[in-house]
Amino acid sequence: MLGTEDFLPVPVPESLNATYLVPVPNLPEVSPATALDAIAERLVEPIRSLARQMLDSPLLTVDTRLVEEFPPLPRDLLTAFGAAEEQLERLDAARYVVVVQAEFRPGWPPAHEWGARAVAAAIATAVGAEIVDVFALRFLDPETALRSLPNEQGRIRLVDWVLVPYSPQGDTLWFTTKGLRRFGLMELQAQGVPDGLARAWGAVMTGAARRLLRHWSEALGEEDVPPFAQLPMVTAVTGHDIAVAYGNPRRHVGTAPVRLRLELDPATDPDGESFLSLLPPEGHLGAPARYFAEACAALFGGEESTVAHAEPDDEMDQAIATARASLPSIRNRFLNGRLPDETQLVVKYALETVDGPEFVWMGVTSWATPERLTGASASDAACDPAVRIGAPVAVSAEDVVDWALLDATGVVEGGWTQAVLDAAQQAQPER
Repeated sequence: MLGTEDFLPVPVPESLNATYLVPVPNLPEVSPATALDAIAERLVEPIRSLARQMLDSPLLTVDTRLVEEFPPLPRDLLTAFGAAEEQLERLDAARYVVVVQAEFRPGWPPAHEWGARAVAAAIATAVGAEIVDVFALRFLDPETALRSLPNEQGRIRLVDWVLVPYSPQGDTLWFTTKGLRRFGLMELQAQGVPDGLARAWGAVMTGAARRLLRHWSEALGEEDVPPFAQLPMVTAVTGHDIAVAYGNPRRHVGTAPVRLRLELDPATDPDGESFLSLLPPEGHLGAPARYFAEACAALFGGEESTVAHAEPDDEMDQAIATARASLPSIRNRFLNGRLPDETQLVVKYALETVDGPEFVWMGVTSWATPERLTGASASDAACDPAVRIGAPVAVSAEDVVDWALLDATGVVEGGWTQAVLDAAQQAQPER
């Protein structure tokens, strides 16, 4: 049983606010209620009733203002969060802005966000405009905004509400979330993440956000809002957490949970933001960078250190030949930024030993010449103590026997040799 020392008290705000803008060149000729009625069939319950009830109450307001009456939006941040030049041009051309604002108590459901986004999407649909999510500083088309609302099962994709940006911090990366404050929870951060784990750790952060948001909602309950919520100091993130956060609960990877330690990191600047820091659990040996790599390897298919020395056979030879033949193509896509969003390129390569080759995986960070790849190891090598998870690795293309693209739910392309090994393992009789 957990004691009080196993929980972290996190302050709870008294109320939460959501603000959405609909920039328009002319005064809209439709009322918010009429606009909401027009899309009512596209909203599932209880969102349909929730949006209507909030619109009819003081909890949600809709005002139309001249653009100059609203504080200017930071163009640099809009661009950083994906705004296209034509979207910024339409924003500049707008004479009016419809301001949709809502307020509600912390807890689940986040009625302020769901109600305000539904009403803003209705107005934007009616006038043929886009929405600006003021919290995230992102443009949303009405269709995207409507799809982000809960479905018939009451589920959302957390990635539609919480972003995971990162920035350089010396030789490593600093990750934060941007979106948990919508729900009253402090944002998360992780520092010292190896550069080669950018995509993989972003997915882990998203899964951690989903897990902690569940703890948060359960701690708040449905009664009066407490001044503090107790969150567990140590939590586990699984492949299922990540898959659900990306909206694919039936497809998840990772056989073991990733345990993370939570620590409150209050801002030293009165105007700064406090974070909940994700750290390796107590007792972990080695630098944090190694733990981040181990966590990603556990969830996204890094092999165990006791790698078997594969015996040659026709199926494996064909798998290797297929992977090798497509190396020029995947390198070209990697260099030209044509890999699918939120995917990471990994390669399997051979280390020669007296007992035959040992095969390990590496996350690719650079492939400047066809003959040489560099990155971070995703496996521990039994034959070479220098090859450890997270360690920098340089590999000759001649030694590469397979490649794969990974996203938050596993292998989305490639992985031919691994498929052969998996099939052989499944074909073995149970003992």
